[in-house]
Amino acid sequence: MKKDLGLYIHIPFCIKKCAYCDFLSWKSTEEEREDYVRALEREIRSYGEFAGGYRVSTVFFGGGTPSVLTGEQTERILDAVHEVFLLEKEPEITLEMNPGTGEMKKLMEYRKMGINRLSIGLQSVKNENLKLLGRIHTYEEFLESCRWARKAGFDNISADLISSLPGQTLEEWKEELEILTETPLEHISVYQLIIEEGTEFYKRYGNREELLPDEETSREIYLWTGKFLESKGFEQYEISNYARPCWRSRHNLRYWERKDYLGLGLGAASMVHNMRMTNTRDWGKYMENCGNPKKFREDVEFLEVPRQMEEFMFLGLRKTKGISRKEFRRNFGRDLDQVYEKALKRHLENRMLKASGDRIYLSEEGVLVSNQVLSDFLFDC
Repeated sequence: MKKDLGLYIHIPFCIKKCAYCDFLSWKSTEEEREDYVRALEREIRSYGEFAGGYRVSTVFFGGGTPSVLTGEQTERILDAVHEVFLLEKEPEITLEMNPGTGEMKKLMEYRKMGINRLSIGLQSVKNENLKLLGRIHTYEEFLESCRWARKAGFDNISADLISSLPGQTLEEWKEELEILTETPLEHISVYQLIIEEGTEFYKRYGNREELLPDEETSREIYLWTGKFLESKGFEQYEISNYARPCWRSRHNLRYWERKDYLGLGLGAASMVHNMRMTNTRDWGKYMENCGNPKKFREDVEFLEVPRQMEEFMFLGLRKTKGISRKEFRRNFGRDLDQVYEKALKRHLENRMLKASGDRIYLSEEGVLVSNQVLSDFLFDC
């Protein structure tokens, strides 16, 4: 019986580097993009023997901005995937795009080649905030992209937003979400701004925390977001993700549920058979060895049982439904309450965790300090 697998395909190109972004991406030339697509095709085809044991249920084009590729280039990548891997009858195939990079013709090409989910990087409904973030588009272009996507036949559209922007108040955030939910969407991701070293934002705000919303404002923003989106028909199923019934991201869920996925392309990460590995971020090394992944894999690590347990907890507890005691015992042959007796007792008593039947999950307050809570489930802490 073939095992289930997800594919992540990294496209490291964008029109312009955003001020907050620390992802592996850069402004590229047409020649770079074409060379990279050819390299990706070679990498994908190198997995012929490996692919025989798997059936692919999800494919995710991430970046960067995958929609900077031409429709023909994207189709070639997918053709290589179909040539090498067996896909299930109705796989979820997601492509990240930015408004202004997916015209009607390209969106129609996406649907024709089997892409059935769009994740649109909106980030804000206010053009002044988009300018602050260094985005290349306007809110009006986002609305146009949504209209075109519907006309092209997409019935599964997600939008990303960033909260806790410099100077943002709760009232301003309420206005953002109220405006966004006027547009029909199946899924919304809301990420709180993190100031990462090496970004333009770090230069601006790294030592000026007073310009950012304080902890209480960020807390209010988070709590209000869940309640408001629930009133609009969205279910929160992970710390940052909200979906209408039956429209959860199947691909992202596999990360939190520790299901196998193979990363393709520069810097892409994989987790297969409890083996974690990352493709090199070095362009020259990747391009030279694209047909032989063993030569450009880095940070290869087999996860021993203690590490598997840690991941089971700190990834699984990101989901609003949390983790299952029965599943823990099925996976590891031990009782969760014995392995994590002290951490569970502490956080159930301080109400950062809740228990309901077989399941344990973060409380509303626990989510707000989730990093602190989850760190207690690491054995070396």
